[in-house]
Amino acid sequence: MAKVERYHSKKAKEITSKTIIYIILVIMAIIWLVPFIYLVIQSFTESYSPSQIIPEHWTFQNYINLFTDEIYPFGRWYLNTLVIAIITAVLQTIITLMTAYAFSRLRFKSRQGYMKLILVIGMFPSFLGMIVTYFLLQLIGLSGSIFGLIVVYCAGAGMGYYVAKGFFDTIPRSLDEAAMIDGANKNTVFWKVILPLSKPIVVYTILMSFTAPWGDYMMASYLAQGKQELFNVAVGLQQMMAKGKDITYFPQFCAGAVIVSIGIMALFFWLQRYYVEGVTGGAVKG
Repeated sequence: MAKVERYHSKKAKEITSKTIIYIILVIMAIIWLVPFIYLVIQSFTESYSPSQIIPEHWTFQNYINLFTDEIYPFGRWYLNTLVIAIITAVLQTIITLMTAYAFSRLRFKSRQGYMKLILVIGMFPSFLGMIVTYFLLQLIGLSGSIFGLIVVYCAGAGMGYYVAKGFFDTIPRSLDEAAMIDGANKNTVFWKVILPLSKPIVVYTILMSFTAPWGDYMMASYLAQGKQELFNVAVGLQQMMAKGKDITYFPQFCAGAVIVSIGIMALFFWLQRYYVEGVTGGAVKG
């Protein structure tokens, strides 16, 4: 009888704790979703009023204005951002995974020293070198081009090797040895053996490489130097809300923010399973 009572008491405590956890998670989800829901609602309003949450008149015109407004060419900004993000994602993924594979599989002098040095350098924020970066891009003629921004994003890609290295460490070395016995070199092993088995970490790296330039403001604003044709969406939308035009352009700003958010959210949810596998797999070994 006592065992049954203890069992029911334990079960009741578990149900109570789970209920509290679910309530907290629901509250957190609501807190996170309220700003986005407000953004979506205001993107359909005809005229913005700070005191009015639900619009009196709903319209889709704000989304049309985004791509027809000559003052704020959102279409050009979106295309710039898409080109930068795609090229950066491809180059960063290749560089990061190759660096991670080298540190995971190869044994060379000062290997541990290089790994520690990269981690220490990574502790310093990138904006410390913004002025030097700009002048270096000027020297090579890329200061007035979106490709200069791509160079900046990809230059330190190898420093993000640690998660991918942890994932590669979980793949048995016997696969490498078997491939090398059959005549494969390190390059062939990486591209033909390791990468096909590493889809989660590849997708994780692509997502991280894609999202970083997609929402970057500081470096993109600095290198654009006020030239609209070089803006990405973050810089462009900020300019849309500047110069005292916040009330007039706020619904259009909300529409732009929704378009920018939906694209990245759809990509993340589509690849979420691989993202989680990549994170957990890379965290097994350091």
